[in-house]
Amino acid sequence: METKWLEDFISLVETNNFSRSAQLRHVTQPAFSRRIQSLENWLGTDLIDRTTFPTRLTPAGVVFYEQALEMLGQINNVRELLRHQRAAARTTIDLAVPHTLSLTFVPKWITGLEAEFGAINSRLMALNVHDAVLQLVDGGCDLLLCYHHPRQPVQLDPGRYDMLVMGREALRAYARCDKARQPELTLPGRKAAPLPFLSYTTNAYLGRMVDLILADARPALYLDKRYETDMAEGLKMMALEGRGIAFLPESAVTREVKQKLLARADAGGNWEIEMEIRLYRERPSAARPGKPIVAHLWDFLTERLQPPTSKRRVPASER
Repeated sequence: METKWLEDFISLVETNNFSRSAQLRHVTQPAFSRRIQSLENWLGTDLIDRTTFPTRLTPAGVVFYEQALEMLGQINNVRELLRHQRAAARTTIDLAVPHTLSLTFVPKWITGLEAEFGAINSRLMALNVHDAVLQLVDGGCDLLLCYHHPRQPVQLDPGRYDMLVMGREALRAYARCDKARQPELTLPGRKAAPLPFLSYTTNAYLGRMVDLILADARPALYLDKRYETDMAEGLKMMALEGRGIAFLPESAVTREVKQKLLARADAGGNWEIEMEIRLYRERPSAARPGKPIVAHLWDFLTERLQPPTSKRRVPASER
């Protein structure tokens, strides 16, 4: 059994709505439903009465709800106890980061930070976007670095979490280069001959970004899905093998484009989307003050990212 199954079940009891709970848990409704079913399979009994609307618990579900609250509370208490016993934890910054950013953005970002801020002791957790957000919400990390787009937002309460925009990233189509160093495949493809398409899985954040690109595509794109994975690095490797077109973050293919191994496959079309790279932290409070090193770093980043203020010109009459 996974802890997130308990959290999903408790959320469903509190909302009585699969769609609302899936939204709060930052996961698609089909994925959320599968996780509830996984919990039921593990327990060997139905927790949800699916013959009624709104959602209602079975008698077993009523009993298990109280047990789930108690189990989750005990798990969190033990975790907090062990964390407080880590002497080095106060000087180490725990980062939760999606897989792609952990490979492309983070190494250069930390190198640049240390050149200006000073040495940083950090511990990185590379996760999918959903689980990275949960790490911050559950107190499992100090900072969350993730992608954000208005049409697929990271829904964190601005009254509880601080946010800084660290940069922007374009998601575009790429394909392997031929001997003339031109892309072997180019969009939009033809209805009679759709292009081989390397896709993200449905639960991947970048997959939802690609869905937006495809929904807005003018003219429409003709693609034949041949392969899927939840990691951009996996799609890049398949594209390098000439297996098809993949939509990839530009920072993930900088080296390959420079070496003419991959090239943009959009042929000048407007088939791309831009995402923000955001940094989040839980706002310090009297009950949860956070680590001094994190507060120091946040103040440094906030000051560095502020636009320079122009000095007011003093009129001659005031001199």
